Amino acid sequence: MGQRGGRADGVIGVAAVLVLVSLAAMAGAQEKTRPEEALQAPPPATPAEELVLPPLLVTAPAPVASSSEQLIPGKDFEVRPQGRPADVLRLIPGLIIAQHQGGGKAEQYLIRGFDADHGTDLALFIDGLPVNLRSHAHGQGYADLHFLIPETVEVVDVLKGPYFPEYGDFDTAGVVNFRTKDFVSENTLEIAGGSFNTQRYLALLSPTRDALKTFVAVEGYHNDGPFDHPSRYDRLNVFAKASATLAENMKLSLWASFSQANWRGSGQIPERAVRKGLIDRFGSIDPSEGGQYTTRDNLNVDYLWRLTDNQRVTAHAYATYYELSLVNDFTFFLNHRDPLVGDEINQRDRRMLAGFDTQYEVRARPLGVAVTATVGFQYRVDTPNVVLASATERHQTGVSQDVDVVEQSSSPFVKVDIVPIDKVRLMAGVRADVFNFHGTQHVNTAEGNLTGNITREHLGEKANLILGPWSDTEFFANYGTGFHSNDARAVLADPKLTALPTAEGYEFGLKTRLLPRTELFATYWILNLQSELVFNGDAGTTEALGPTHRAGVEVGAKVRLLDWLTFTGDFTDTTDAEFVHPTLVEGDRQPGRAIPLAPIWTARWDLTARLPWGLASSLEMRYLGDRPADPARAQTARGYTLFNWTTRYRYKNLEAFLSIENLVDTEYREGQFFFVSRLPGEPAEGVPDIHFTPGAPRSFLGGLAIHF
Repeated sequence: MGQRGGRADGVIGVAAVLVLVSLAAMAGAQEKTRPEEALQAPPPATPAEELVLPPLLVTAPAPVASSSEQLIPGKDFEVRPQGRPADVLRLIPGLIIAQHQGGGKAEQYLIRGFDADHGTDLALFIDGLPVNLRSHAHGQGYADLHFLIPETVEVVDVLKGPYFPEYGDFDTAGVVNFRTKDFVSENTLEIAGGSFNTQRYLALLSPTRDALKTFVAVEGYHNDGPFDHPSRYDRLNVFAKASATLAENMKLSLWASFSQANWRGSGQIPERAVRKGLIDRFGSIDPSEGGQYTTRDNLNVDYLWRLTDNQRVTAHAYATYYELSLVNDFTFFLNHRDPLVGDEINQRDRRMLAGFDTQYEVRARPLGVAVTATVGFQYRVDTPNVVLASATERHQTGVSQDVDVVEQSSSPFVKVDIVPIDKVRLMAGVRADVFNFHGTQHVNTAEGNLTGNITREHLGEKANLILGPWSDTEFFANYGTGFHSNDARAVLADPKLTALPTAEGYEFGLKTRLLPRTELFATYWILNLQSELVFNGDAGTTEALGPTHRAGVEVGAKVRLLDWLTFTGDFTDTTDAEFVHPTLVEGDRQPGRAIPLAPIWTARWDLTARLPWGLASSLEMRYLGDRPADPARAQTARGYTLFNWTTRYRYKNLEAFLSIENLVDTEYREGQFFFVSRLPGEPAEGVPDIHFTPGAPRSFLGGLAIHF
């Protein structure tokens, strides 16, 4: 199967053993109280006995600062298909995700006129731990969420646009922070299975829930996918967390996680191969694609100290060990015409990632004006060893790039939150980012010298105005500058290129509860990016695509139709996403060219019923409109409309669930790209074509869970 990892039976076997061991430990450590014992009055306390309650820290969510800001509670994604953490992101208005290799590779993210690839313009965090990886072998900002177990998430914070001083790199289109639970109120063992040999085994356990809260989650997952060549995707995840209130004003939280996966992928297939009958839509030109292995181990620590009622200090530190060996074949026989060799490439990434951030917050009322001031500092270091190699049937045949990178960033920031008069709130801040790129090349047949040391800086300004509420309605105006860093190899290869291109954003909108049982929001936004310079990890070269402009509208609603029935829906329209003045775009200097794959229209709605006798059911619709696949708008990436249905029923401690995805069996393309490839017998210069990964047909997943 590859250099590391095992087959489905290996992963599932380990998961099953961990579940059984955990259950046995819990059974030995805890004794259930019988119902009749619970009804008996406790014996009277002796004078020496005192009831001592652990300290309780109560926090309230901060007021929102923009109309596009979202807070998604865990109950909103309980009635969702199980086993794919990125599915939680589908609840974010305007965010589309696609898996374009049919396996465990990071998703492709589409949001606010960006094809953000695997995370270049969308910053993802888990309790503040960064998911995006800088100078990654497969693309800048690569953000693979498969190490996250969805059931460990308590709430999801969503901040769109570069308006918030706490966030820097990759925060152009927005930020998503998953906040994990400290404990589960009841232990759970779950088993699920379904279409395409899908298997999932899950254990959620909290041995203690008092002053010391502990939480252990274990997941084993296997899926073959709908492909002619089964993907044999295996994943094992382990998560353990402990939280304690050390004193009335101090809290410490620590968690660690382990994840390992491997899979085979059918890749992106050329449309002409399906049209000519060479393969069917679930076939493959090179079935050896996929992940030979990927692993990610994390350690995350959070500390909160309330010095006084008006002062607090937070400190956060994290460390990650990461590995990936990815095999792709995009062009087939364009570069190597020998049918026994082909154009397969192997991208390998091995790194340590570590960092810390701290904040000091103080509240005061000078001259009767409420002011909250925050001073913070963040540091991060990535040390990737990045390899780009040619391969045949997963066997390396040559190395074109082997580079050691040390990439560091230091980021101080200041934020002030002022309420000068009633119903007027102003948030403003400034953030400085200093990046150091250090590279040592061992092999490099691509352009530029990757051995060197370069330092670059970026200064960002942020301002947010909140007015109201009047008649349960708030109005928002936001401005900010942010950036996404570019791959260190691109910066080292050509120091004249922009290392930290600026993103300038504007936003205007409102949130209202004026209508009974209804929450509405509407947002108009503008985003200008200084340069779409990206590093093409597949070819080992840079692509400077020039400045871009994007603008759009987002609207959404949540309506409580009945006490047990809720409707949630949103629609986004990106009216303008294009290169803004003459620049090199595949050799063309004409202005106003389209940004390939930028989403234009998206929509989503769900109707969710939660009945008091234990039944919860949700019907969901997702829509992505057609969009340009090339700058000239000559090619189209087809849109789609999907329906999904999920239901869960609980009786006492037993719960059953069933999900049906792609309910009406729509034939659609999940991932799509337009580029040149060559099949045997075709012209030496190749054929430009749409290449796609097919979306899965109607599929089922059902299971049982026991709570104790």
